[in-house]
Amino acid sequence: MNFHVSYPRLILLMCGLIDISLPRLSAEPINLGSRRELFVDRYLIEKLDGAQLRLHHPTPRNVAIIHDEPWEGKGCCYMTVFQDGPLYRMYYRGLNVEYLEGKWIQSNEQVTCYAESDDGIHWRKPKLGLFESGNSRQNNIVLTFANEKHATHNFCPFRDDRPGVPAAERYKGVGGVIGGLYAYCSPDAIHWKKMQEQPILTDGAFDSQNLAFWDSEHQLYRVFFRAFRDGGRDILTRVSDDFLNWREQGWLEYSSGRANEHYTNQVLPYDRAPHIYLGFPTRYLDRGWSPSMEALPQLEFRRLRATSDQREGTALTDGVLMASRDGRNFTVWHESFLRPGLQENNGWFYGSNYQSWGLVPTRSFLDDAIDELSFYVNEITPDRKHSAHRRWTIRVDGFVSVNAPMKGGELVTKPIVFAGQQLELNFATSAAGSIRIEIQNPDGSSIEGFKLDQCPEIFGDTLRRIIPWKDNQTLASLSGKPVRLRFFLKDADLYSFRFEPQD
Repeated sequence: MNFHVSYPRLILLMCGLIDISLPRLSAEPINLGSRRELFVDRYLIEKLDGAQLRLHHPTPRNVAIIHDEPWEGKGCCYMTVFQDGPLYRMYYRGLNVEYLEGKWIQSNEQVTCYAESDDGIHWRKPKLGLFESGNSRQNNIVLTFANEKHATHNFCPFRDDRPGVPAAERYKGVGGVIGGLYAYCSPDAIHWKKMQEQPILTDGAFDSQNLAFWDSEHQLYRVFFRAFRDGGRDILTRVSDDFLNWREQGWLEYSSGRANEHYTNQVLPYDRAPHIYLGFPTRYLDRGWSPSMEALPQLEFRRLRATSDQREGTALTDGVLMASRDGRNFTVWHESFLRPGLQENNGWFYGSNYQSWGLVPTRSFLDDAIDELSFYVNEITPDRKHSAHRRWTIRVDGFVSVNAPMKGGELVTKPIVFAGQQLELNFATSAAGSIRIEIQNPDGSSIEGFKLDQCPEIFGDTLRRIIPWKDNQTLASLSGKPVRLRFFLKDADLYSFRFEPQD
């Protein structure tokens, strides 16, 4: 990039009399309206001084479901969870496998299983009576290999909220490895049928969890599926108006580079800010044999697995976080979002730590009045009789924060335009920490009544706090005008903000 700076301006720059940290006044402001903004990327950030973006990590909770039925087994994986009114729905693959004579042996055909919950914490397996297994229909199977061999390996459904969608197609899903990816629909999320005999996509690998959803922000369907690029596992995406005919979008692109190979993708529009797409890929890497690999759990079994294919003993899987604003270009956090955990829990095996597709609100274990977000992670323990999925939680909006130490730090946004009369924050401070906010003109000059020293110190830990200003004035006079926000933080985390109408 070439820069041209006049001699007088160069002298001013060298003397520090011109601030080049802020763009020129001609920069087009970002129109936020009243939408919620998260700090999962640097989209809004002009400057960080003494502050940083901090990746947060989820917390393991209860074992949500144990796969102890004969048709389930150790190979239960590729889970989907979503909230449907007062009911929580869960789908996952049932498959029992044993490692015998140096290879994996299936003891049953793959099936798609269904569970449900009233709170997202405690789950039940309804006896649906749809398909026979072990001479009985008293099971929670919704698809079998015999009736739908294309789907049972990785069936992934969703509730379709497209305006005008026929009642018979209220629920849709994709699944398939053999021959491509197929489309399914259901009127009740239980009884499924193929929408057409031909696959909707054929140009992928598909031997993973592929997914699709209705994108309400852009009024179209999106699909994300596994393929190979340059010999590595990666993700392709397409868009559609009718769910059956898909047009090109291409490979996902990563502004900070791909975090190794991505086995699953788990991309979804974040419910509280649907213009932001979050992805929770399972990261795959083979680290080979080393003293550290040999120090991981169950070395004898690890070596046994490696006799058929070395990666069975030396590959590892964990979870990462990525975010996008267009569904194709993603910011990837290379640090692990979901670590394998203490070695004693047997999480350090290839095939463990796959995160479910879907984030659902659940009541906090600390206070029934506070929501948090839950998702579910498979625990494949080779020496156990059964596998399980554990519930993990994270703070609402709490994936990434702007963080500053006690000595203080600040964030200055790019020029923005908002709609609303008050500013809402999701934040946490220590007992001694605080946050203060200044509203500036696009050139960085402070606006009277909204200067830093005219905002009282804000402290606490809450998902929603309305910020007071001098003389209790609202932001109505600034709504629709280009401004900047300057946040000054001390021992604090800022997770999200939003402008909204006055209470």
